Amino acid sequence: MDVAAHTSSSGNVASSSFLVTTINMMGLLIGLGQLSTAYALQNGGWVSGFFLLGLGVLGGYTSHLLGLCLAAKVDLQNYSDIGFSAFGKKGRLISLIFVNLESFMALVSFTISMNDNLARVLEGSKLHISLLNFSTPHTLTVTAILISIPTVWLRNLDKISFISTLNILLSVSICITFLCTAIFGGIKAIKPISVFRIENILSVSGLYIFNIASHMAIPEIYRSMRDPSTFTVISFLSFGIVTALYATLAFLGAKMFGPEVSSQVTLSMPKHLIFTKIALWAATIIPMTKYVFFTVPMASEIERRLPSSMSYKRKVIIRCASGSLLFIIVLILALTVPYFDRVLGLTGSLVSIFVSVILPCAFYLKIFRRTISRPSLVFHLSIIIVCFLLGIMGTISTARSLVKTL
Repeated sequence: MDVAAHTSSSGNVASSSFLVTTINMMGLLIGLGQLSTAYALQNGGWVSGFFLLGLGVLGGYTSHLLGLCLAAKVDLQNYSDIGFSAFGKKGRLISLIFVNLESFMALVSFTISMNDNLARVLEGSKLHISLLNFSTPHTLTVTAILISIPTVWLRNLDKISFISTLNILLSVSICITFLCTAIFGGIKAIKPISVFRIENILSVSGLYIFNIASHMAIPEIYRSMRDPSTFTVISFLSFGIVTALYATLAFLGAKMFGPEVSSQVTLSMPKHLIFTKIALWAATIIPMTKYVFFTVPMASEIERRLPSSMSYKRKVIIRCASGSLLFIIVLILALTVPYFDRVLGLTGSLVSIFVSVILPCAFYLKIFRRTISRPSLVFHLSIIIVCFLLGIMGTISTARSLVKTL
């Protein structure tokens, strides 16, 4: 492929360097999944931590598969384009359904987490802000959503490395505050962790799977690269670093708080410590840095479906209006169904496993069907079958738990 002619989905010449692309990839990956890993590890047993590590490798590999599909056909611009190239109109439709569902459910999870951490950090404070009879945390959550709405107006991901950098710094700061809490906060990391709790593995599998939920925006990142030949290295490097961070937080949080660990580990930290305040505010701001990665692909798809005869100005208005409406719906649902671990787990088992593992493998097998070897065919089909069964069983388990809490 002629790298000099490589363009992003917006039609602009791609300009992201190796470093910027790595930052964007890590910014896409890293986020609220780190808050739930300690809870998942405590309830699944320390052996389940190998599942997290395996998913990290698998996520990097399926990202690589998407890169191969994009390199094979330079006219593919986003996830649904790959689905169309592989399976025609049905492939595009299935891709759009899963991608948009994952985006929507992830946005709801982010907003629930923001509200929960705001409520915790403001607990006992004298700050009282009320809007339309909302509580102070709800009011601030609404304000944060309104502030985040302009991010949907962005048309590509090659100009937002500063947001990715902020997301990474905030996530690292949470890890540092945990270490400081263990060293200076009087909480020793000596709580027991079960070896393996097989009865809980299905309910926590979705939480682990959500940690690799990023593939919907990977085509946009790939197309923003100045040199796509380095994409495979960036994929495994990014997934490896983020998975290592998640595993560290998982074991540290589980050892510090034991069976009492919250589904968001920041909520388990002693509220009188300054480290806790830092972690809570970091966990509150992180969702605002994540919104753009999940809204830009959706908004871009809406814009691409508009008639070519429509003026640019009108397309922008429709894009902004639809994105703003999405934020409002997400906000309403997040404040109505405030069950972070259930929604996050359901997102992982129901849709993330399809978007991040099953569909990339299926796309690869279809697009490269004439050149793929038999062992490779068996290998990828095995991944599809195992992950499909895991996703179905995890969805049923998490859905039952969610229904009981409603």
